[in-house]
Amino acid sequence: MLFMQIMKDGGPLMWIIFGCSVIGMFIFLEKWFQFHREQINVSELVRGLINVLRRDGYIEAISLCDNTPGPAARVLTAAILAQEQGDDLEDMKQAIMDANMVEVPKLERHLNLLLTIGFIAPLLGMLGTVLGIMRSFQTIHSKSVYLSAADLSGDISMAMVCMVGGLCLSIPCYVAYNYLTSRVESMTLDMEKAASDIIHFFKHHKALKDDASK
Repeated sequence: MLFMQIMKDGGPLMWIIFGCSVIGMFIFLEKWFQFHREQINVSELVRGLINVLRRDGYIEAISLCDNTPGPAARVLTAAILAQEQGDDLEDMKQAIMDANMVEVPKLERHLNLLLTIGFIAPLLGMLGTVLGIMRSFQTIHSKSVYLSAADLSGDISMAMVCMVGGLCLSIPCYVAYNYLTSRVESMTLDMEKAASDIIHFFKHHKALKDDASK
């Protein structure tokens, strides 16, 4: 009942703010579960791959990456496939860059929408405040003789409720956006570190094999 009273006091704009809050909550939960599923110990994965690749176990290494969730594992798969096909280091680096260009947008998907909601929410609240004040002036103009506090209470309530609703939506959206962005940056750094480690391994592993063949 309290919810419906708040929505009634806020007017039509409160339903728009409420709809934005539902979208923002959905985006946050979706990204949180996505990052939770794909969060792995990248250093441990790289160590396991290096142990396998020292024996030239490319199929086993690719299988290990395929069974490991997360963008870092998919980037490592691209590097291993490039090396297995006999490509040089430059081609491997290009394969890693191509994989990064696929994975990073997946991590950042819908984050701009969350930021947009956080930006426009207080503007919607301010619009509701302005509309409430305009309605109060219209009420004063139409009842200039017998005006009571009750005549203005609905308009003032609309003005205040919309502003509070917009701020209550904007603050969590900004906090959620910054949190999710930090997670994206952390996972991106893991991808870059994993790619650097695997390139370093293949470079020295190839040099050792060439020395052994001589």
